[in-house]
Amino acid sequence: MLDIKYIKEKPEEVIARLKIKGKDAAEEIEEILALDAKRRAIITENESLKAAQNRQSKLVPQYKKEGKDVAALFAEMKKMGETVKANDEALKEVEEKLTLLMLGLPNLPDPDLAPGGKENNEPLRYFGTPHVFDFPPKNHVELCTSLGLIDYERGAKLSGSGFWIYRGMGARLEWALLNYFIDTHLADGYELILPPHMLEYECGVTAGQFPKFADEVYKIENPTDNRQRYMLPTAEAALASLYRGEILTETELPKKLVSYTPCFRREAGSYRSDERGMVRGHQFNKVEMFQYTLPEKSDEAFEELVGKAEALVKGLGFHFRTVKLAAEDCSASMARTYDIEIQIPSMNGYKEVSSVSNARDYQARRGMIRVKRADGRIEYVHTLNGSGLATSRILPALVEQNQNADGSVNVPDVLKKYVGVDVIRKP
Repeated sequence: MLDIKYIKEKPEEVIARLKIKGKDAAEEIEEILALDAKRRAIITENESLKAAQNRQSKLVPQYKKEGKDVAALFAEMKKMGETVKANDEALKEVEEKLTLLMLGLPNLPDPDLAPGGKENNEPLRYFGTPHVFDFPPKNHVELCTSLGLIDYERGAKLSGSGFWIYRGMGARLEWALLNYFIDTHLADGYELILPPHMLEYECGVTAGQFPKFADEVYKIENPTDNRQRYMLPTAEAALASLYRGEILTETELPKKLVSYTPCFRREAGSYRSDERGMVRGHQFNKVEMFQYTLPEKSDEAFEELVGKAEALVKGLGFHFRTVKLAAEDCSASMARTYDIEIQIPSMNGYKEVSSVSNARDYQARRGMIRVKRADGRIEYVHTLNGSGLATSRILPALVEQNQNADGSVNVPDVLKKYVGVDVIRKP
């Protein structure tokens, strides 16, 4: 959520920055300012009426003592009370409209971001060189099927299209990736969190996914109560609410968290022909990095998360590039995002395997997550997140880039201790 004070002080600047992100918010900002003015006017009037009521009530014993009729006094107090009640109802309606509009505004992009969408994304650096084969390479669907790593047919039989089953060495390879990621983060001092996979609606609001993107998740209906729950699309949705409604101390920050969860996404829309197999699905595994930090440490934390994601991909031996996203390509709740993109040879280009983002104080405002400074000041924390990493694109790239002419796949050195073999061959 944006700072209402900032909107009131610099409405034109807010409109201009949101336009860079592809959001024409002129009408919303105008309505927000009008609703805020109306809200303040109602509050002022009610405070004045309540003060008048107090003055009138103090006159009652005096009137009685002097033998004066208090009927008119009570009638006037009753009239003021009715006005206060009506104002309270009007205030509730105004605040609900104002909150809904505020929740609908995306985060302001950082000033240094390029305007526009993917076409203006900026590759910042490259690592390694593209893999070259001296034989006709297979795609990951062929490899995973022939090696018995993934059972696409039975995955679809159990849950429909967009689902798969890891089997045998495929399950061990998937688990090896997750262990490699988590062990690396633990060595860097991150706290491991295993959150619930079913969350309440407020978690989506805090993360910035709801109400705008509420239709993109799997919702849960429970006949025993009317609370709204949904399956988490990423661990970020849980971690962003971990300290919701709390005031942390300055010495508690930064909080560096890492979490493993399956992620559930509806992935509305049709897939491109090259996005077959595991590249885009309704359920996939991911290890997520998350930080709560002081505002002045926010940029430093961002660079740390980017470096950690890059190191994980380097460890697997992949050629990759780090890309600074243009404003419109950043998600609604993020002020800046860098993507780590690797090559999956059969897909003719780069695919994102990690997004590292800084929400600034956007999520903290939505979730009322604050920090009390040593001097007593209270302000909002900054939140950041990054994939560290998702496996649904790592594993396809791994088998394609490490395949041999006989159809076997070499296991990267960092995974051998987890998998237990050097080469995965046909069973």
